[in-house]
Amino acid sequence: MTETNEPGGIRLQKALAQAGVSSRRAAEHLIEQRRVEVDGEVVTEFGLRVDPAVSVIRVDGERIPPVTAHVYLVLNKPRGVVTTMSDPQGRPCIADYVGDREERLFHVGRLDTDTEGLLLLTNHGEFAHRLAHPSYEVSKTYVAEVEGNVKPVVLRRLLDGLNLEDGFVQADSVKVISTIRGRTLIEMSLHEGRNRIVRRMFDEVGHPVKRLTRTAIGPVRRGNLHTGDLRELTDKELGQLLDLVDL
Repeated sequence: MTETNEPGGIRLQKALAQAGVSSRRAAEHLIEQRRVEVDGEVVTEFGLRVDPAVSVIRVDGERIPPVTAHVYLVLNKPRGVVTTMSDPQGRPCIADYVGDREERLFHVGRLDTDTEGLLLLTNHGEFAHRLAHPSYEVSKTYVAEVEGNVKPVVLRRLLDGLNLEDGFVQADSVKVISTIRGRTLIEMSLHEGRNRIVRRMFDEVGHPVKRLTRTAIGPVRRGNLHTGDLRELTDKELGQLLDLVDL
């Protein structure tokens, strides 16, 4: 457990109160009940001092993100919007949805112009870099409307993996949601972030994508977020993402 007496260190109860978890008095009860961990060890004392920017604090196993100047947003990007902050051709772009914010934001990864769904935006550079990096294997889930009636043998090919021109790729999970009038709605999850990877996978198995939506990034789900709407990540979502990228 990390205990610090440096100027930046504060009592654990205060850190929990600043993070909005509880009052300082209620935080003492959490500690008494052995529900609080710091850097992987259960806290059993009231006098522990922590640096919230460095120490990993959990309550009931859930990561408690520190109070920070960083912002973490999720946008339900509409189809036809370019994943850039400006566009010389004058097309709709991400700035149309966040241009009134003071922070200098950038997007985590990309979504094709003709793909809709979840896109993360932040001013935390290392967080964005790690989340987009394939080594951290953050899962992304898509719903694709594809041509034709997709047979079980095709689903097996996607799960077993495909050799594309830029390397091997495979789905983590894939299932048929519905089939109607010669088209199939499929949900697929994978850890890949290569350019147009979902569309290329379905092209390879002979079922071109007609419409594509990203519905989840790791623990972040679209839920009731309407197309074009923006919200902040919840503390729970942010805590889980920080764990996924070892921050």
